[in-house]
Amino acid sequence: MTADVSPPLRPATLEDVAAVAGVSRATVSRVINGATTVDPALRRVVEEAVATTGYVPNRAARSLVTRRTDSVALVVSERERRPVSEPFIGRMFSDPHFGRVVAGLMDVLRPAGIQMVLMLADDEGSRDQLLSYLRQGHVDGVVLISSHADDPLPGLIHDTRLPAVLAGRPRRPSPLTYVEADQRAGAQMAADHLAALGRRRVGTVAGPQDMPAGQVRLTGFLDALEQHGVGDVVTAEGDFTQSGGASAMRRLLKERPDLDAVFIASDLMALGALPVLLRAGKDVPADVAVVGFDDSNAAVACDPPLTTVRQPVEEMASEMARLLLRQIGKPGDGPAPSVVFHPTLVHRESA
Repeated sequence: MTADVSPPLRPATLEDVAAVAGVSRATVSRVINGATTVDPALRRVVEEAVATTGYVPNRAARSLVTRRTDSVALVVSERERRPVSEPFIGRMFSDPHFGRVVAGLMDVLRPAGIQMVLMLADDEGSRDQLLSYLRQGHVDGVVLISSHADDPLPGLIHDTRLPAVLAGRPRRPSPLTYVEADQRAGAQMAADHLAALGRRRVGTVAGPQDMPAGQVRLTGFLDALEQHGVGDVVTAEGDFTQSGGASAMRRLLKERPDLDAVFIASDLMALGALPVLLRAGKDVPADVAVVGFDDSNAAVACDPPLTTVRQPVEEMASEMARLLLRQIGKPGDGPAPSVVFHPTLVHRESA
């Protein structure tokens, strides 16, 4: 019996990839390290050779050359810590909007080989920890979801000089690139639709008025209704949660029991508000027409399914990732231009 003394298979090297691709080792290195000056056709040849040989880059060695970590931070900033009964992280992961943002980001980051680190900032201590982490060079850039108008974090992140993109237009002037849907136009679509249905006794469950999205959706809706001659609109503020929508809807009905239309500033709040209407004996949409905002999974979970303003959250998040990678790849170019997406009205059975 003869023993197998053949040498073990060794990992593929840059030279192996270069031989298969028919290019120099230096060209392979430039492609793997993300150089933007490589001809696209040549890049594809090298990428195919990488797949053929099974070459795996040494990420530690690569980071010494590129000074990159191949990771970015998704930072979610909240005003303050919530009561134990309503923890920040629990609310965040139960909100369908957050899951859509993550999905859109990963659609772009994963194929680029970029890892995403989730970081939460909901008080001064966690904010200081976050800034320390960023300054130590653990990530190449930041996507920031900021939930309140007077948040200092956009300015503090800008001061770190890291590439950064903000989800939503900041209320304070900021040099950060941002991506948002036209919130005002979306709220106007809701008002125009309800006015076209002939509804005159209108209420709205508004979003939190310390948040830019809550503010702009409310003012856009009220201004548009005024153009239709509807000025007496009852308002109850919610908190973009299902329970908050239910509570706000009860307040609206108490103040205006004869209302015939409601604009609810998020689908998740509408999911809580609709059962309140039904328990009050209101048929939707015959007695009360209801329009939401987001077009999330909550819209189709409503009974009846919700007519709502769609903001393309996944597409917006993917654009945030592309803008961030562009800044990381060309740091000398500064922030990229901001991008505003246009909402649409999705007709279902509630209005």
